[in-house]
Amino acid sequence: LTVSESATCSVDYVRRAPIASNHTMTHVLNYALREVLVNRPANEGKTSNVDVDQKGSLVDETKSRFDFSWNAALTPEQMKDVEALCVERIEKAVPVDAYIAPLDDAQKIGALRAVFGEKYPDPVRVVAVTPSPIPEILSNPQDATWNQYSIEFCGGTHLTNTKEAEAFALLSEEGIAKGIRRVVFVTKDKAKEAMAAADAFETKLTAAQAIEGEALEKEVKSLSAELDSLVISAVKKNEFRAIVQTLTKKAIAWKKERIAGMTDEIKAGAIAAGEASEGNKVVYRFDFGVEGKLAKSITQAFSKKIKDKALMLISADEDADKFLVMAVAAKGLDVDCKAWVTAACDGTGGKGGGKKDSCQFTVPGVSHIDGVIEKANKF
Repeated sequence: LTVSESATCSVDYVRRAPIASNHTMTHVLNYALREVLVNRPANEGKTSNVDVDQKGSLVDETKSRFDFSWNAALTPEQMKDVEALCVERIEKAVPVDAYIAPLDDAQKIGALRAVFGEKYPDPVRVVAVTPSPIPEILSNPQDATWNQYSIEFCGGTHLTNTKEAEAFALLSEEGIAKGIRRVVFVTKDKAKEAMAAADAFETKLTAAQAIEGEALEKEVKSLSAELDSLVISAVKKNEFRAIVQTLTKKAIAWKKERIAGMTDEIKAGAIAAGEASEGNKVVYRFDFGVEGKLAKSITQAFSKKIKDKALMLISADEDADKFLVMAVAAKGLDVDCKAWVTAACDGTGGKGGGKKDSCQFTVPGVSHIDGVIEKANKF
């Protein structure tokens, strides 16, 4: 630019609309956090030595990020209450008023939320998310009624009514420094997208609760991965995660029951392999996971039946991408199980231990199994 040159300035109102929505709801969130974390507990006689104070924020057209002082992670119930209070203010269509007032007069407002250490101009712009106009608030600044609403000094762009935010979703909450927490939320279309994604996932969860057996095991794995990547309300994500955990326990219980029912089959297979093999060593694979107790019962049954051969039992857990290698030798048999397993697992990153008559390793990467079996047979 040069002196005397003309310039045309314009506002991108399409971009400004979601910024205004996120900004106004940042004020509402600030109020909601203090209401849920400080005021409500205080009303029940529970006092806190930490107050909720703004420590930073970033507002753009896609989201709002708000940093505040607090000494612990918010509980799922606190998250739920904060989000519910913000949604409630949108549903109640609360007017948003802005007014330029003398600084001394504005600072007398009892419900005022100001950033600690910030220097404000005189006069100052007051923004209130309240059904009462700001001049009325200034006429009776200590009225406890104002404690129910958000009142702040602010020069930024805002909505004229909370209903214009349309929707609200609290996406995350985390610690960023000692005593400082950070929350991220979205409004308008972004919040609606998050709500739609949550509804779609909930439909899948409901369907999964009717699934049994191996199909459930596969579905739970898929749902867990999908849930981790979903951009949805953190409140909904907490609820969904609890349901997925319940389904996971159900799948694990089924798997354990299935494996327990297969124990006799595995024992018989190992013994048959021993009877059919030559030499004093047998390598037998049957995938039942990495259950050490089950593997021990199988090797004990083998040793009782076949006393002239050592057994190396190999079992994979495809989901965990690891496998178990266990070797046992009957008393008096000239086979060093520890040397055998160590040699077979060499170069795989497997870890374990044992002694001459018994040894056990757990090896990462199911892709190593064929190599382990080959080296075990050559030992």
